[in-house]
Amino acid sequence: MKISRKVRDILACYESDNPGTKANLARILMAGKLGGTGKMIILPVDQGFEHGPARSFAPNPAGYDPHYHFQMALDAGLNAYASVLGMIEAGADTFAGQVPLILKMNSSNSLSRGGEAPDQAVTASVDDALRLGCSAIGFTIYPGSDMAFDQMEELRELIVEAKSVGLATVVWSYPRGGSLSKDGETAIDVGAYAAHMAALMGAHIIKVKLSTDKMEQGEAKKVYDKHPVDVSTQAARVKHVVQACFNGRRLVVFSGGAAKGEDSVYDDARAIRDGGGNGSIIGRNTFQRPRDEALAMLDRLVRIYKGQE
Repeated sequence: MKISRKVRDILACYESDNPGTKANLARILMAGKLGGTGKMIILPVDQGFEHGPARSFAPNPAGYDPHYHFQMALDAGLNAYASVLGMIEAGADTFAGQVPLILKMNSSNSLSRGGEAPDQAVTASVDDALRLGCSAIGFTIYPGSDMAFDQMEELRELIVEAKSVGLATVVWSYPRGGSLSKDGETAIDVGAYAAHMAALMGAHIIKVKLSTDKMEQGEAKKVYDKHPVDVSTQAARVKHVVQACFNGRRLVVFSGGAAKGEDSVYDDARAIRDGGGNGSIIGRNTFQRPRDEALAMLDRLVRIYKGQE
């Protein structure tokens, strides 16, 4: 596998990591149709845990089969496929070595109460990731939750273990719980803060939601007013989140969220590209569509990230 100059420059930003971790980051960055560009599209399928099987797969029943998602990531030429233990185990042998894998290490479910203290259970191990041939582990933290400190301590231990055996770490950093308002979960000051926390925890790839121009924290708003930051457009807000991740020294991808219209998906991708983000991690907006429509959408997203439209 030849490494592009762009990917070499990205890897150089991870100054403390061992060759194994950098090799696994390179595998993700060099895979698929965006390989070598520094941009990524990752397919995440952990929604069965989060929302239940029918809410996740009934819109496109083919998605009940774990092999469907492996094949989708492979046929679409994506950089990686991220999922939970059972889903990856169900296709790990058939698709071994064909697409980089990210093992999601913790999950929540919609039957549990969230409230002020949303949390996730650790459902896999670093040994599982090695056994299944994964390139990275994934972990969700909820900044703002009353359980956030416990989650950070769990993540600290998993990052240490993963790095020691040459695996990369992807951190889903989703503000939630505590005193945050619902709109505050995607406020720009909160989103940039959450992304920065993930970088400070040692994440190699940071996954966050796209932000709105709302300001949630009074003290932060005072600083934003005194030292103006352009948050007027989606691209400008992406740029600020990337700035919060060590001024672009860490890879940042943005989630697709709930299923929505195609034009919105493409507009989001253009904003991510123009703001200097590294790509999309997009699940329901693809696998809940018929396969041909999903592949066409992913192919167009590739063209957008390549600057071809």
